[in-house]
Amino acid sequence: MNYIERWRLPRFFSETADENKIYVSAEDTKHITSVLRMKSGDKAVICDGAGTDFLCELLEFPRGENAVFSVIERRKNDAEPDIEVTLFQALPKSDKLEFIVQKATELGAARVVPFISKRCVSRPDEKSSAKKLVRLQRIAYEAAKQCGRGKIPQIMPTTDFRSAVNGIAKDETALMFYECGGVKFDSLKFPNKKISIFIGSEGGFEKEEADYALEHGITAVSLGSRILRCETAPITALSLLMNVTGNL
Repeated sequence: MNYIERWRLPRFFSETADENKIYVSAEDTKHITSVLRMKSGDKAVICDGAGTDFLCELLEFPRGENAVFSVIERRKNDAEPDIEVTLFQALPKSDKLEFIVQKATELGAARVVPFISKRCVSRPDEKSSAKKLVRLQRIAYEAAKQCGRGKIPQIMPTTDFRSAVNGIAKDETALMFYECGGVKFDSLKFPNKKISIFIGSEGGFEKEEADYALEHGITAVSLGSRILRCETAPITALSLLMNVTGNL
C-alpha cells in the first residue's frame, strides 16, 4: 500500500498497544461500527500519540466490546514538525478559541496555553474554564486525526499573562506578535527547537504587558502594517513559522 492510499484510511489514536495488537476506545469503537461501518479485515491507521503510525487490520470483536486491530506495519509519522511550538493565546470572545485550537493543531502546534491579559473581555470562572478545557482537548484530538498528526496537542489550563511569561525556559525562542510594532519576521533566527509565541486578544496588549515581556527576553515581532484579528494572527504566525523552518 503506497503513502497516498494509506493516507485515505480511517485514522485513530490509541495508547493501548502491544507488539501485535492495538485496542481503541469505546468512543472510537462506536464510530467504527455505527458511522464507518467497518468490518473484520478493514484497514485503518492508528497512531500511538508519540509519533508512530501503525497500519492495522480490524479483527472480529464481540458486540459490546472495544474494537481490536492487528498490526501489519509501523512507521514514523511524517506530519509532525521538527520544532516544538507553544501557542500562548489571550482569551478571545465567544467560540473563537475553538477555531484557534483547531487551526493551531492543523498547523503543527505542540500545545496551546490560553491566558488572560488586561484587555481580555472573556474572563470565565474556574468551573467554566474546566468544562471548556475538556471540549478544547476534544477539538484538538479530532483535528489531529483529520490532518494526520502523530501527536495530539496539549490544551493547557488558563493562566494569567505574567505567569505565562515567567514560565518561558531560557533555552526557548519566545516571540510576542505585537500590534504596535517589532522586528520583521523575516529577520528572525531560530537556533532552538522550542519556540513560544504570544498572541493578544481582540484589544491586543497593554504597553505595560509588552514592556514586561521584553524585560523577560521575549522578542516583539510585527506581522505587518495591517491589524489582524485575534483569530487570524495565530494562523498567520504559525504558518510563517512552519514555512521558514521547513515544516510546511
